[in-house]
Amino acid sequence: QVQLVDSGGGLVQAGGSLRLSCAASGRTFSLYTMGWFRRAPGKEREFVAAVSKSGGTTSYADSVKERFTISRDNAKNTVYLQMNSLKPEDTAVYYCAASRVLSHFQAAYEYWGQGTQVTVSS
Repeated sequence: QVQLVDSGGGLVQAGGSLRLSCAASGRTFSLYTMGWFRRAPGKEREFVAAVSKSGGTTSYADSVKERFTISRDNAKNTVYLQMNSLKPEDTAVYYCAASRVLSHFQAAYEYWGQGTQVTVSS
């Protein structure tokens, strides 16, 4: 069992930055690929980024490439999402999730955080 707690969301102006964090409980954090997803108002939840168990491989949605960076610190059981050059269309609830495999698909993720709201004003 893995419990995930998302944090770091808030209100920011377009062009600004935020860093999201996701703290995991348990001793098995390094056994899981970690991902970030988001759900914008009126839309389905979508993939944002994922990082492999070691942190050596990352994957991004096209809409956030070159602006967002996912990373993890296995010693701290934490995964991060650094978001730069934020746009109003990045406004969403952001969720971290844990999976046994590196995947863009929500069905592959077993555990989910509660979500943290990110609002980007124009």
